[in-house]
Amino acid sequence: MYNPFSLENKTILVTGASSGIGRAIAIECSKMGASVIITGRNEERLKETHTRMEGNQPNYILADLSLPNDVQNLVQKITSLNGLVNCAGLTKSLPFQFATRKNIDEVFNINFFAPVEISRLLVKNKKIKGGSSIVFISSISGVYYTIIGNSIYSASKGAINGIVKSMALELAPKSIRVNCINPGMINTNLLSEGIISKDQLQEDMKKYPLKRYGKPEEVAFAAIYLLSDASNWVTGSNLLIDGGLTLT
Repeated sequence: MYNPFSLENKTILVTGASSGIGRAIAIECSKMGASVIITGRNEERLKETHTRMEGNQPNYILADLSLPNDVQNLVQKITSLNGLVNCAGLTKSLPFQFATRKNIDEVFNINFFAPVEISRLLVKNKKIKGGSSIVFISSISGVYYTIIGNSIYSASKGAINGIVKSMALELAPKSIRVNCINPGMINTNLLSEGIISKDQLQEDMKKYPLKRYGKPEEVAFAAIYLLSDASNWVTGSNLLIDGGLTLT
C-alpha cells in the first residue's frame, strides 16, 4: 500500500530515547518500518524503550552526551544513517540573576553543543547519506514564547533554531535536509515528578486553545513526517506544535 510517510529501508538514530518524546519517536519510527538506533544514558530505561519497539532492531548504544568521549564513541559506532533525531535535552528553571556559568554550561552542553557536535561529526565522516534528514527537537521557548525563570533553557533552544537555518543552507548541496520541531508543553514523566501541582498544571492548560498539553506521540508523528520522503522539499523549517498557545 502506498504510504509517503513510510520509513522502510531507513536507518535512524534517536538520541534521548530512554524516556518522553525521544522514546515515543523511537517507538513510532519502528512502527513505520525504520531500523532505529537508540541512545541514552540510563540503561534500564533504554532497554525498556528497546523492548517496546517493533521489528528486529539494532542494539541500543549507551552514552552520556555531556561527555565528549561518549559523543565520539557514539559516532564511531554508527555506520550509515538516513535520519537523525536530536532529542536529548535538559531543563533547568532559575531566575536569571541567580544563574551561574556552571548552570549555563550544563544546559548548553546537552541542549546545544552535544546535538550540534553529533550532527557535525556524522556529516564530516560521511555517515549521513545524501537524501537524509536531520531533525532537532527544539521548543517554543526562546523562539516564540518564554516564562520567568526559563532564560537558560530558552537561550539553548533559540540557539538550536538559529544553527538549523545555516545547517540547512550548507547541507542542501549534499541533499541533506535539516529541520526543527518546536513543541509547547508535552505531557511526559517530568510533569509527574511533583514539582508542579496538579492544580497548577490544570490552570496552565487553560492557556492553550485546545485546553490540553501535547502527547509525546504527537511530536513523534511530526518527526516521522520530517524523516520521511513526504517532506523531501522541506528544509530549514520550524514546525510549530503548540496546541495554539502562541496564538493567544
